[in-house]
Formats: sequence, C-alpha cells, structure tokens
Amino acid sequence: MHTLFRHALPCAAVALALGLSSGISQAADNQIVLGASVQLTGPVANTGRYYKDAYELAVEQINSKGGVTVNGKKYTLALKLYDNQSDVNLSVRQYTQLVTQDKVNFLLGPFASNFALADSAVSEKYQIPMVQGGGASDQIFSRGFKYVFGTLAPASDYFGSTLKMFKQLKPQPKTVALLYADDSFDVSVAKGTRPMLKEAGVDTVLDERYSSNTSDFNTLLSQIKSKQADAVLVAGHETEILNFIRQAKSLDVSPKFYSFTVGVPSEDFRKALGKDADYAFGMSAWLPSDALKDDWFGDAAQFAKAWEAKHHYEPDYHAASGVSDVEAIVKAVEKAGTLDPKAVRNALAASDFDSLYGHVKFAANGQIHLDQTVIQVQNGKPVAIFDGSKFLQQPQYPMPDWAKR
Repeated sequence: MHTLFRHALPCAAVALALGLSSGISQAADNQIVLGASVQLTGPVANTGRYYKDAYELAVEQINSKGGVTVNGKKYTLALKLYDNQSDVNLSVRQYTQLVTQDKVNFLLGPFASNFALADSAVSEKYQIPMVQGGGASDQIFSRGFKYVFGTLAPASDYFGSTLKMFKQLKPQPKTVALLYADDSFDVSVAKGTRPMLKEAGVDTVLDERYSSNTSDFNTLLSQIKSKQADAVLVAGHETEILNFIRQAKSLDVSPKFYSFTVGVPSEDFRKALGKDADYAFGMSAWLPSDALKDDWFGDAAQFAKAWEAKHHYEPDYHAASGVSDVEAIVKAVEKAGTLDPKAVRNALAASDFDSLYGHVKFAANGQIHLDQTVIQVQNGKPVAIFDGSKFLQQPQYPMPDWAKR
C-alpha cells in the first residue's frame, strides 16, 4: 500500500514529529492533552493517516477559536500521538504508555476495529475515556465497557441501506456472493448482513471468509464467476478491495453489482484504479453537506474546504468521524466543568449535539447510530445514490462487462 501514501514520513521523523503538541507552547497546566496511537506505517496506514490528520486539524481549529473553557479557566488542546506501525500489540503498549507515563488527559482512537477492540481495554482498565471513530465492530460495544465511545455506526448494519436498495433495482439482484476478511469489523459486517439478505429475498450462493491483507482473490473470483452471482458484497480493507477489483478485471468477472465497505469514498482509491473504479458501490455515513452545522468549522462543507487546504486531499467519513471524536471530548469537558475522567465519562455518555459529522448521541453501549448512504463511483466521482428509502440519483446499473467499458 506504500504507493498510496499521501505524505509518508520516515519513521524517525514520525517519532520526532509526534512527540510535539501541534505547535502549542503554553504551560502544561493550561493544556488538555489528548493521546492516541494511529497507523502511519504498515498495511493499513493509508486509512490510519486520516485520524492523525483529523486530530491535528480539529485541535488546530478549536484552539484558534479560543480553546476549551473549563469552569471559567481557559485551556488549549495538545496532542500526543504514536505510530503503531499497524501492529495491534504495539498499539496496546503505546496506549498503556500514554496513560501511565505520558499522563494524557483523554484518549482518541486508532483506525480499525481489531485495534479499537484491543486498545479500548486499556482505557477501561485505567478508567480514562476513549472516543474513537475508527472501529465499528459490534464486539467493541458488547462487553459492557463504560469508558469507550464510538462515532462509527454499527458494522452489522453497513450493508443495510444497500440491501434496501436491492428491492428497488431493476432487474433486482437474485443471487449474492458475500466475502469478508477475518478481523472483528468484517466478521461483524457479515454476521449482520446474512439476516438482511434473507429479508431481502436474495439467495446467498457464496459466503466466504478470507485472510486479512490477502493479495490473491483468484479462487474466490472463479467461484463467483462459476456460480453466476448477480451481486458481490465485500467487507475488507482498502488494499484488499484494490486487489479484488484488479483481479476481477483480469479474470473478466463482471457481476451486475458489487459493493465494498471501504474504498469508494476515498480519493486515493479512485486515483489508484482510475476508470476501473467506476460502477463500484459503497456506503458512507457522512457527506460534506452545508446542512451539517458545526460550532468550530461552520458546517461540513466549510470543513471539507479547510481539510483540503491543509492536507491536500479530500476528506471522507473517517476524517469527519475523527474530528467529531475531538469535538465530543471538548463538549464533555466543558459540560462537566472539570478534567476528572469519571465526570467527563459521564458527560460523554450524555452527549447530544450537532457536529459537522452529524448528530452525536451515544447509545447506552457507547456507540452512535447514523444511517449509511449508498454511494457509487460515476465518472471518477463518488455520487450519493440511495438514502435508505429513496434514490437520490440514478445508479449506473447493471454494471457492464469489463470488455464493454
């Protein structure tokens, strides 16, 4: 995936840069320090970097608007970030260090559910609130933990809007192949999708788990072709999806429809595939609409402009959820009127505010619910297609054979 890195940093530079606190030079007792371990190198760094970039932009913007007021006292935000190198065990050690040695006030999350699942155990053990927008697996929120909050919708419902759309497509897909990686997020996606497929009246002709970070989909693609699946649903990581599409083209596997849990909203994904990205469906809980109002950026459209000006690529829902994580902590701290972790945890549990990401209100298990909008790449651009009940734009469907594109 290194060919997709937007602005790769040498590891030594990463370590140095991430020891800083976004240019903030005030005395420590006037700072609220947020800590996180994110993937800046390794297999999932291309998505992990969204979170570093989101946290930095949110901290910069909130500080520029006056910082945080806690019981009449002004604070600025500071960041303490580490590169976990896409290694879960290293990430857990780094979160432990953030709490026990760096003494950060609150925690922000990593990317990916298997990381959030492991790392949130640290926040629970030490009773330091973690707000994370990188892990959606239902497993994270089924353990009765009190100190982890998530701004991604449940993984089990990621294909919900897509399958509601199936009923309105002509011709309606009758058979489907369901593929999913073996990590906690993708397993949750598959588990939630199976009953929805039955409800939609679609016959599942292939239901297969594959190894995360695999580069070889030839066998699965051959099965999809032999079983003549109308639609293919894939829950995986961006590198895997890129390999899947490239190999589908190579083997001339052309179902009527395919949809992916990741990739489609990403500018890098579309650049990597060029015209081969067209017709791919995906989903997003967030689009940069000026209808989404925000206390610090104005609205989501203004946020998107600020993001592109700073980072030189388009934001997607990972970016927006990462920013909302910082905003949720700030709102909770101001509401609690103290930096006491338990009081802030209780304020987070009672969160109820509008953000550039959408309405933030955590359920009793700590997870947010936002409806997924079905999107499709059309002529190189992501287009909002279906909102769960009605078409917003006409889909390009059925997908033409590769030979006829």
